[in-house]
Amino acid sequence: MAKGTPGKPKGKMSSYAYFVQTCREEHKKKTPEIPVNFAEFSKKCSGRWKTMSGKEKGKFDDMAKQDKVRYDNEMMHFAPGGKKGRKKDPNAPKRPSSGFFIFCADHRPKIKAQHPSLGIGDVAKKLGEQWNNLTDATKQPYLIKANKLKDKYQKVN
Repeated sequence: MAKGTPGKPKGKMSSYAYFVQTCREEHKKKTPEIPVNFAEFSKKCSGRWKTMSGKEKGKFDDMAKQDKVRYDNEMMHFAPGGKKGRKKDPNAPKRPSSGFFIFCADHRPKIKAQHPSLGIGDVAKKLGEQWNNLTDATKQPYLIKANKLKDKYQKVN
């Protein structure tokens, strides 16, 4: 399996990769007690591959073609990024707004009127600053309204 995507089929191997795999197996059979030095082993395999005839390479080409067929079949049945879990009901009611968002809905037009050159982000910053500077008593009507909307939402769900 691939490291990044769970369930993704193992990648297809090239004919050279099959050749190197065969060389490694031969090495293990001949000298199992000697560990493989990757750099030297790669150079020897590369040299052998370069001197092989097309007929000798044909066996590995066939193995690679079979693996490509396997890979293509597995990829046809693989859907990347498939989300698991429930699908969202399009008819479900929207979640209720928080006290802050109710406050923003009331005060956004005022800020836009006072500062028409401000962008969306700057307006949001100003609203956040105003909300943070409010006393708990001033925030209370917005929080009460938000709780009423929350109760209504919970009764529907």
